[in-house]
Amino acid sequence: MTSEGARQSRHEGENGRQETSAVVLVDGSNVAHSSEAEQPSLADIVAVCDKLRGEGYEPVVVVDAALRHQIDDKAGYERLVGEGHIRQAPAGTDADYFILSFARELDASIVSNDRFRDRQKVFPEAARRLIRYMVVKGEVVLERRTGRRDAQ
Repeated sequence: MTSEGARQSRHEGENGRQETSAVVLVDGSNVAHSSEAEQPSLADIVAVCDKLRGEGYEPVVVVDAALRHQIDDKAGYERLVGEGHIRQAPAGTDADYFILSFARELDASIVSNDRFRDRQKVFPEAARRLIRYMVVKGEVVLERRTGRRDAQ
């Protein structure tokens, strides 16, 4: 399998043709905690994934194991984990490490507002992989930078 095959998945589109989707990793814990709500929001994870799918991406959500005890919709969360839509990092491990490792292996982008500064020595390419986001009233806006702001 080529590296391109690792980064993309194939699925059958509405017209019966094979279509290719780029894999994007979603820092699910970061997304769930992004709102001003008292508890992390499952709806925010779902909204970000829906937006990514609408733009032709295949989201792969990775979360900290602790999120299952904090999330606002525990039943919905457990269903999505059981269906494989959300992947939990093993208990006692850092989900950031898995997200950054998978992103490197798949040469994929990462949807997160985390800057991963504590991981810069091991993952110096992390900053260029980031797609920042904002969720406002269920609507998702994605930011894709083409370069550093201070370089302009």
